[in-house]
Amino acid sequence: MGEGESAELVLETGAAANGGSCVARHDGRVVFVRYALPGERVRVRVTGDRGSYWHAETLEVLEPSPDRVESLCPIAGVDGAGCCDLAFVDPDAARVLKGQVVANQLARLGDFAWSGVAEPVGDGAARGWRTRVRLAVGADGRAGFHRYHSSTLVTDLRCGQLPDGMLDGLDEPRWRPGEQVHVVLGDDGTRHVVCTNRQQRRGHAVEGGYDAVQRVGQREWRVPATGFWQSHRDAAATYSALVADWTRDLGAARAWDLYGGAGLFAAVLAEAVGQSGQVLTVDTSRAASRAARSALADLPQVEILTDSVRRALGGRREGADVAVLDPPRSGAGREVIDLLADAGVPRVIHVGCEAAAFSRDIGLYRGHGYHVEKLRVFDSFPLTHHIECVALLTK
Repeated sequence: MGEGESAELVLETGAAANGGSCVARHDGRVVFVRYALPGERVRVRVTGDRGSYWHAETLEVLEPSPDRVESLCPIAGVDGAGCCDLAFVDPDAARVLKGQVVANQLARLGDFAWSGVAEPVGDGAARGWRTRVRLAVGADGRAGFHRYHSSTLVTDLRCGQLPDGMLDGLDEPRWRPGEQVHVVLGDDGTRHVVCTNRQQRRGHAVEGGYDAVQRVGQREWRVPATGFWQSHRDAAATYSALVADWTRDLGAARAWDLYGGAGLFAAVLAEAVGQSGQVLTVDTSRAASRAARSALADLPQVEILTDSVRRALGGRREGADVAVLDPPRSGAGREVIDLLADAGVPRVIHVGCEAAAFSRDIGLYRGHGYHVEKLRVFDSFPLTHHIECVALLTK
């Protein structure tokens, strides 16, 4: 690090930036300040020097924002766990901030004007919403959460995101150093605890089973505890209902479910296109494909392909009437969006969990002549800066 590291400064904070910090300035240099709100006067410690800008963390709040509250997570904050970086913000105010951040990213990276507030998911509770969590294990055999951008662990497991009792009994020094402990609360009420290490892809269950029951409506999935499923207890149902609403008029059609995981959206698309339609769901994970084949076995119109989206689209001779994409945090990117546009897909539903990547993807679609017909932003990760965006694009 450079000369700015470890320096202490008093700063006035400006607008919220993507990633959970606020923007401040010191002698003309941009400083990204964590654990601060816009309009505050704070004493900070510089933690990183990137040349043209610094990173810093708040040590003392000299003039607080009216939106600051007592932390809703007892283990988060400076020198604490990196789990809940906005636990000190009133939840309603946090949703406003998240909307402002998305709007800024869309304007800068997507050349698209939008304004709004992040919507609550389910009952909107800021605490106790998470049903899947992964813990690291330190040299002392204790499981814990990483500090922000650090290998150091916090072994106090009282994270505000977690329901009471979710991690009961897991704080003892009972694990092998270097393991990861995956804990899932299934929709049938069963707790699953699965350990993995670098040598074990699958891992082994020490409580419950390897697969957890997940339900949306009348359909049931069995998803590995180490696999992907929405972490918010109400997110899967919320997004499914939205996709159903935006595909209600399809009729018999061809639909693509890309980065489809266990087939959550494939189930919705199968209902939309009916038995005369066709649904292709694609994911690179064999475990996700197995879960999809089991859960969607009664839907003959669904084809399940284990492959990369890029290769799958490159090998298709026919296009689709609609495509749903839920890519990883890095987004779909130019190559995949080019393939969608070349295939002439007239309707795309794009899901993104990182504001900058989502906004870049929106810009790529717009470059191909797509119009953003609808856009929703969800506060799917309360107490954190993370969001989920869903856009309906048409051409």
